[in-house]
Amino acid sequence: MKYLKRRRFFKSEPEDPLGGVANLFDIGLVFVVSLLLALMSVYHLQDFFNEKSEITIMKKSPKGNLEIIIKKGKVIKAYKVTGKIGSGEGEKLGTAYRLKDGRIIYIPENQ
Repeated sequence: MKYLKRRRFFKSEPEDPLGGVANLFDIGLVFVVSLLLALMSVYHLQDFFNEKSEITIMKKSPKGNLEIIIKKGKVIKAYKVTGKIGSGEGEKLGTAYRLKDGRIIYIPENQ
């Protein structure tokens, strides 16, 4: 016993009450990062961070508004679809038909 008292193995110090909170914060941080990585792999968003990839995403809001997001290289552009037909000068290029099975056929205009 004399040896144990000299080395102070049974030293009674007060515990830090916030010591466990730091561990909970670390666990939460790891959980959030793993959740983000899992969501990126499920929705195939790894290409979004690749500089050479080209991505087109169509997004519909709960109100029914459409938005098209296009990423080419490092440039990201967002376009809002208004549903209005454009005006201006141009020429008719052809006609598109949707078949009963859902396929779309484009027939160019004869010149």
